[in-house]
Amino acid sequence: METQLVLEKWPGVISTVTIGADKKDGASRINTVKIGGQNSLPLLFKEGDIPNRPAIALEIWDIPPQDWDEELVLAYGKALNDPLAWADKCVNEFKAQLLCVRMQGTHPDSGNKSPKEAAKFISTLLNKVKVPLIIIGSGDDAKDNLVLPACSEAAKGERCLIGCAVQDNYKTLVASVLADGHYIIAESPIDINIAKQLNILISDMGLSLDRIVINPTIGALGYGLEYAYSIMERARLAALSGDKTLASPFICFVGQETWRTKEAKSAPKQGVVWEIITATSFIQSGADLLVMRHPSAAQKLSDYIDTLFKK
Repeated sequence: METQLVLEKWPGVISTVTIGADKKDGASRINTVKIGGQNSLPLLFKEGDIPNRPAIALEIWDIPPQDWDEELVLAYGKALNDPLAWADKCVNEFKAQLLCVRMQGTHPDSGNKSPKEAAKFISTLLNKVKVPLIIIGSGDDAKDNLVLPACSEAAKGERCLIGCAVQDNYKTLVASVLADGHYIIAESPIDINIAKQLNILISDMGLSLDRIVINPTIGALGYGLEYAYSIMERARLAALSGDKTLASPFICFVGQETWRTKEAKSAPKQGVVWEIITATSFIQSGADLLVMRHPSAAQKLSDYIDTLFKK
């Protein structure tokens, strides 16, 4: 007797977000990256449409990092000392289709660069590389409120993904993203209710829900991965059940979380493996965009995604 699969059909669909704007949009990127758009749970291809693969971004900083593990330093070599050369290496040698720029040099404890300096760096970077950008603040809310609007204006029309907006500090960034034609990252501390409320607050300012990407603030393997995984599952189930306030793609900062663990630094190549396992786990829970640090980990993850989506 032939076994029949029990297939679930969902009424909801995840928003499609297109990062980057090319010449036909009146901008300068050579490619765009689409995420989201699915109406089924992760990788259940027979249940619905999964039109876009999970996307991978390589992370760069606007200053040379001082505390990165030797494994990461060896991977990039001298290019790590020049952010523009670093970006060029990611695109031309490691074939990155998307870059995540962390404006670490604007942090009061890491150089305290001005908004004007940050905007100039983004303008120069946009001329140097032609892939879409994710632009992230330094993590100091007060400074990010000054820096990110300047970066948003410098990249006007290029349809970047900019963040992170948090519940207590979102209005200035939302206004800038709305004015300059970008998308926004809404960050919530592993809490589905806060994620939903923040999306509502952002949309109340006039930025449509389909221009929001959720950062659920994940943990790496051994550091809360399973809890973040369960929160992402719950949010995705709610979205597919029809809750439009949670129907946003997920971004996961895998490299950042992985390379702060002692396990990643404890043995040669172990950090690369730790980053790969963390990333592949979150793909199973619905990650749409993964920000990686080690180029070898990013390549292995890309190969894994190729296998998953092989027809």
